[in-house]
Amino acid sequence: MNMHRRNTSTVPCRSVLLAALLLALPLAVTAQSAPASSSTTPMDMSSMPGMDHGSMPGMTMPAAASSNTKPATKAPAKKAKKKPVPTSSTPAPHDMGGMPGMDHSSMPGMDHGAMPATPMSAHPPASAAPTGDMSEMDHSSMPGMNPEAMQGMDHSGMAGMDHGTMPQKGQGNMAGMGAMPGMTMGPMQGGSAPADARSDDYSDGVAGSPVQGLHMHGSAPFGMLLIDQLEAFHGRDANGQSWEAQGWYGNDEDKLWIRTEGERSRGKLEDGDLEAFWNHNIATFWSTQLGGRQDLGVGPKRTWAAFGVQGLAPYWFELEATGYVGASGRTAARLRAEYELLFTQRLILQPEAEINLYGRNDPQRRIGSGVSDVQFGLRLRYEIRRQFAPYIGVNWVRRLGTSADYARQDHQPVLDRQIVAGVRIWF
Repeated sequence: MNMHRRNTSTVPCRSVLLAALLLALPLAVTAQSAPASSSTTPMDMSSMPGMDHGSMPGMTMPAAASSNTKPATKAPAKKAKKKPVPTSSTPAPHDMGGMPGMDHSSMPGMDHGAMPATPMSAHPPASAAPTGDMSEMDHSSMPGMNPEAMQGMDHSGMAGMDHGTMPQKGQGNMAGMGAMPGMTMGPMQGGSAPADARSDDYSDGVAGSPVQGLHMHGSAPFGMLLIDQLEAFHGRDANGQSWEAQGWYGNDEDKLWIRTEGERSRGKLEDGDLEAFWNHNIATFWSTQLGGRQDLGVGPKRTWAAFGVQGLAPYWFELEATGYVGASGRTAARLRAEYELLFTQRLILQPEAEINLYGRNDPQRRIGSGVSDVQFGLRLRYEIRRQFAPYIGVNWVRRLGTSADYARQDHQPVLDRQIVAGVRIWF
C-alpha cells in the first residue's frame, strides 16, 4: 500500500508573498492620502498636433489636474478612507498657441465677448511654438460672439484676421481696436454721399414727362356749368318750377363765379336773383367771394354789394356764407349747407339747408326783418351718367316773423311742403 505524503515545499513561498503585501500596504495608503501640490503645472497642448476641436460642440475645457503623480495601485486588501483633495481656486491656464489645426469656428455657444483684454504681441517669443500664429483664425462665424465686450482688445497682431463679416452692432464701443491689416470699413453715416447715389427727388435726371414745359392745371384756365336743380314742384297752394345753378371760369387761384336761383309760379316769376363774384382761393378747398347781387321777380329790383366765403368743410360738408349791403342801409345774409350721402356710386341722397336773414322790413317784396325763411330739402338722384342724373325729393319752406305775416295777408301758407322732381346736369 502506497502512502501519499504532503508536499510542504510551497509553504515558504506563500509566507514570503504575504509578508511583501503587508509591507506594501502602508506605502500605498501614504501615497493616496498625500495632499496635492500647492502649485499647478500648466497644461501644454503643443504636443497634440492635428487635434481638431471643431467637432466638439459645446466643449468645456476642465482645469488641469493638481498633480502629475499617478496613484498607486490599490492592494486587494482593506479599503482605506480617502481624505478630500484640495484643489487650487484658480484654474490652470491653457496654452492654446501650440494647438495647430484647431478650428474654433464650429464651436456653438463659445462667447469671446467675455474674454478679458489680452494684448497679443505682434512678435511672439522665440520659446513659443510656431503654430501659435492666429493669422488664419476667422471669428466671423462664431455664434454668440459679443463684440461689445471686446473693449481694449488689441487686434494689431492678428494679421489677416477677417472682421468683414462681423455684425455692425456695437462697433462704436470697440474704441481700443488697433490697426487691422486687410480690414476695410465703409464710411460712417452722415458723410458725403457717394458719386452714384440717387438724386434728392429720385428722378435721376429723368424728366417727369417727355413733353417739356408742360403746364399744371393750376395755371391753366378752365370752366364749368352746374345746373344743380332744374325741377317742377307741387305745393299745398300752387305748382310751379324752380332752378338753381352756378358756373365758373378761371384757374385755381382766381375765377369768375356766377350763381342764380329762382321760382316761377302762376305763370310769372315770383322770386329770383342773379349773383356774380370774383372768387379767390385762400386755402385748400376754401375761397373768398366779392361781387354783387341783382334781385328778380315781383317788386322792386334791388341791387346789393356781396361778399362771402365758401368751401368744403371736414366730413365733406359744402358750406356757403354770403353777406349783402344795399341802398338805404339795407342788409341781408344767406347761409347754406349741403351734403352728399352715397348709397352706391350712382345712387346719392343730397340734403340741403338754407337760411335767409334781412336787416329791415321790405313790404314791397313781402320780406320781413330778422330770419325771413328757412328751407330744407332732400333729393335722391340716380346718376345715369356723371353729367346727367334725374332725381325726386321733398322740400320744406317755413316763413318766420314779419315774412309769415305777409304770407297770411296774401293767403299763402306759412309752412309749405313741396314734392319735387327734376334733373341735375353739369358740363
